[in-house]
Amino acid sequence: MTPLRRHAVLRRVKDITLSATLSLALLNGAVLLQSCGNNSSDEQEERTETSFKQGVRTYITETAPGNFKITDEVQTGPDKAGAIVNYYDGHRDTLSVEAAKRLVETDKSTSTYLNNPGAYHAYHHNGLANALLWGSLGYMLGRNNSSQFQNDQRRYGSGFYTNPGLFQRSTQVGENIRSSRVTRTVRPSGGRSGFFGGRSRSFSG
Repeated sequence: MTPLRRHAVLRRVKDITLSATLSLALLNGAVLLQSCGNNSSDEQEERTETSFKQGVRTYITETAPGNFKITDEVQTGPDKAGAIVNYYDGHRDTLSVEAAKRLVETDKSTSTYLNNPGAYHAYHHNGLANALLWGSLGYMLGRNNSSQFQNDQRRYGSGFYTNPGLFQRSTQVGENIRSSRVTRTVRPSGGRSGFFGGRSRSFSG
């Protein structure tokens, strides 16, 4: 082989090696970017779910236009929880937990409490949303269950029951609901694979 031809062959080999190295580097970079993107997506889609092992059915009566009182509460399974409302004009309505939750989240008074408890006193009234929030069902509707908010139940809740005896009895029902709360951190099923993929953690109480 002549020196000129040998030089051309060596140059060709170098070109092929350089091309392969660049291709491999670009491929690794793309894989790394895709991996980072997936991890970010997993973190964004991670969510918290709350459920209850116990439920309550609350009976509410409109004693005067716009004035609602809790007349009874019965502990039940979570699938039968909700409220039965007897209105002043004589008609009756049944609210599921989901319907009651939508009401307390959209009413100005109760939504203020959920988002800014310190400002609630300025918006407090005896409407249906407040009766739902301050009964035992309120724990299933998003009312805070930490000890620092227990005084609020006595301060605001007692006035929504027809008599002190019913309030005392319902306090135990409410405690049973509160303590049955289960919170789960759920990651997307199509997320990261391996040991951490698709894991969920549960917290009771």
